[in-house]
Amino acid sequence: MEEIFNNLLSHKNVKINKIISPLNFTSEEFIQDEDEWVILLQGSAILEINHKTSKLVKDSYIFIPAKTPHKIISTDPNIETIWLGIHIY
Repeated sequence: MEEIFNNLLSHKNVKINKIISPLNFTSEEFIQDEDEWVILLQGSAILEINHKTSKLVKDSYIFIPAKTPHKIISTDPNIETIWLGIHIY
């Protein structure tokens, strides 16, 4: 299964997305042109950011600078993982 992206707001240099990751989701590596700040609203996830692993749980947040390699190693096996992602261009 793939992630679901719901665009909540696009304005000037900011885009806000609600992202739903399926159970046990893993991703390929992303390298984005924009900065990204995400907060976990539900579930949990293990991320690899610039080759360092971080675990996020509900209400955890993290800033990912532009051009930083990152990927999802895994998400919660019991509940969809829901994120609020803010992209800053």
